[in-house]
Amino acid sequence: MLKFLLRKHQRDYTILFMTKHQEYYQKMIDQNLDLFSKFQDLHDKYVLEPKKWQGEYNAVGEQVVTIIREWERKLCTESEKGKFGKFSNNLADKFWELVRTDYPRIDFVGVKQL
Repeated sequence: MLKFLLRKHQRDYTILFMTKHQEYYQKMIDQNLDLFSKFQDLHDKYVLEPKKWQGEYNAVGEQVVTIIREWERKLCTESEKGKFGKFSNNLADKFWELVRTDYPRIDFVGVKQL
């Protein structure tokens, strides 16, 4: 069975064959769709008005980051069991690249306002 991913790009959908990190990323989103949809809306608002949305962004973002790290661990644990264990750091980096593609300000979760 071929696995594929639909990536939204400027109102266009492209079918891509999925690598392992893409597959895990898609499963993570699918299994937590409500939370990630809420976070996407909040992320978009935060990009425009960070001071106004920082508190709520941190609250929801902490839940999202916890889920992302959990899925990152699942992905790397499976990889470390196999013959490609030495590549798990690269796999984690690629996984986070996908996250940052959809949520460029994910690293601002937890930032405190002065």
